[in-house]
Amino acid sequence: MKISVIFLSTLTLFNMAHAANPLLGVYRTPRETYPFDKIKHAHYSPAVDEGIRQLEKEVTSIVNSPQPPTFENTVVALERSGKLLNRVTAAFFTVLNAEADDDMMNLSQEISPKLSECRNNIHLNEALFARIKAVYDRKASLNLPVEEARLLQKTFDEFADNGAHLPPEGKERFRRLSMELSQLQLTFEQNVLKDKNRYELLLTDENDLAGLPESIREAALLSAKERGKTGWLFTLSEPSYVPFMQYADNRSLREQLFRARQRIGNGDDAYDNRENVKKIVRIRMEIAQLLGYKNYAEYELKNKMAGKVENVYRLLEQLLEAYRPVAINEYSTVQGFATGIENRPVDLMPWDWSYYSEKLKNIRFRVDDEMTRPYFELERVTKGVFGLATQLYGITFKENHRIPVYHPEVSTYEVFDENGRFLAVLYTDFFPREGKQSGAWMDGIRPQYRDEKGADHRPHVVIVMNFTRPTETKPSLLTHEEVNTFLHEFGHALHGMLSEVTYGSLSGTGVEQDFVELPSQIMENWLDEEPFLDRIAAHYQTGEKIPSELVRNLIDASNFNTGYKCCRQVSFGLLDMAWHTLTAPFDGVVADFEKTAWESALILPDVPGTLMSSSFNHLFSGGYAAGYYGYKWAEVMDADAFSVFKAAGIFDRGVADAFREHILSKGNTEKPDILYKRFRGREPSIDALLIRNGIKKQPDKNP
Repeated sequence: MKISVIFLSTLTLFNMAHAANPLLGVYRTPRETYPFDKIKHAHYSPAVDEGIRQLEKEVTSIVNSPQPPTFENTVVALERSGKLLNRVTAAFFTVLNAEADDDMMNLSQEISPKLSECRNNIHLNEALFARIKAVYDRKASLNLPVEEARLLQKTFDEFADNGAHLPPEGKERFRRLSMELSQLQLTFEQNVLKDKNRYELLLTDENDLAGLPESIREAALLSAKERGKTGWLFTLSEPSYVPFMQYADNRSLREQLFRARQRIGNGDDAYDNRENVKKIVRIRMEIAQLLGYKNYAEYELKNKMAGKVENVYRLLEQLLEAYRPVAINEYSTVQGFATGIENRPVDLMPWDWSYYSEKLKNIRFRVDDEMTRPYFELERVTKGVFGLATQLYGITFKENHRIPVYHPEVSTYEVFDENGRFLAVLYTDFFPREGKQSGAWMDGIRPQYRDEKGADHRPHVVIVMNFTRPTETKPSLLTHEEVNTFLHEFGHALHGMLSEVTYGSLSGTGVEQDFVELPSQIMENWLDEEPFLDRIAAHYQTGEKIPSELVRNLIDASNFNTGYKCCRQVSFGLLDMAWHTLTAPFDGVVADFEKTAWESALILPDVPGTLMSSSFNHLFSGGYAAGYYGYKWAEVMDADAFSVFKAAGIFDRGVADAFREHILSKGNTEKPDILYKRFRGREPSIDALLIRNGIKKQPDKNP
């Protein structure tokens, strides 16, 4: 009797806790969106624990099935498991990246090891892998449809890549290494955020603002006011740092800000990441070698489009051969220009590059960010970007203020196809905050998938930026580059929103890393097209369309310093590959290694005491390890693919429908090279990129 009473009491308490936790209940919100307005920090950890418990129960049920393993009762059953855990972690990491405070960071240190252990428990479950392998070994006789065959292959590869083949002692070593790696990556990311956020450049002498446009001064004044300070406050966030480097006449202050940016994560204090860099690359190397690969890059690339380390280096070397001579000439031109206007020899340093380049661009093309900024009001740009999607794909956006958000600045939209069918929920989060990671990104909060009854569950997607904030007198006015960033992340969002697959793990952006940037980067092309600029840009005060002369100047300036920009991206790719092709532990000086790794692509002088690796989130915590080359790999494809639009008309619905059908809707249901060739009719060629950048002349015939 006492046992029953205790059991009932425990069950009652569990049900009460379950009901009180909004993450665990039914979401009675529009489109079953997250009840962000009800979620508290204290809800995450218990919800993760419950999600893990349910997933482990589901896996046990698969393993203990008395039926022989089949595609449905093993592979599909595993694919459909873990729904609660996926739901909870998607919410947690969305908020962690966009709205982190100390409590959220502490929670991540508690939750991440649990998730790593859970993943390991599944991937290293011998009985589960035996069932998967039994199905995989019969794949030739199963005659599975294309998507099902892809799911089987991806599931098998995922287990093999996470140690399922290893003997018991190897499994335990893999478990230990992966747990340690997960913790190090999280610490690296948090160190970068904390170190970046603590830096302030507070100016109190108005003479120090010489050269800075009024809009930048006003933003800095507001930033200081919001932090209870008097003066003009500049930080290392993009909307503050970039214009300061472009316009500030005070060279010593530009140098000070540059050095501060380059000292993130390497300041000999609690946030120093240099030892974390060494540990992360060592553990990745050990994991790869444990699994039978020479290095981590070989391990990562085997299932990517590039396939091999040699193919990555071939692309990077090909780009260097084409662009480095152009970049060297660009550097000489900017240096000569600086010497001319200063009337003395100028030793052009990295903190001078943006400043003099911007002045030269203004003189040569009669355009700069402050001339175009009044025409790129965020609200109008948003309508223009949405309108481009409407014209290309027939989709429409309806703002819904009833959808709960994790921050008051977040906006929400319901997205509909042209036939009225609901397609997706889109969240937009545009402005920098203290707890937000730098940069811009898209996250799939909920993937698109079809359940066992065939019901289509549509995706929920968030795009996060760090745009120029509105001030007390002006709305948010974007730079040309910020509009470009908007189009880029919106391209990722389209990839997620237009998905039409069965299995969530294969939907949307869940594709190979060197393919995922194609849908995002292709959207950037429209910003260099006069018909699109004419629609999207109008003066925020008068409503007057952007002058046609300014549009032409923008387009003419699109290849300004293109050689330098390419070499900069290649340098990041070389650095990435150098760290991840190590075959022995590295215990040298991180800065020396970095200098050697990317030296062949550097155009600007090296500055002792500066370092990028210690703050390079993409490589050491952001999932781009041995994959940063993917931006350039995808750029070859995006230029090649956009040439089809150029030939037919940049708003051509037929080409857009083909791109949607063969690329955007397919997710990872087939290999990306197959999808691309189905759209393009052939493999991608680098020629279109070289032509777009002015490196190669346009042939007389159509592509």
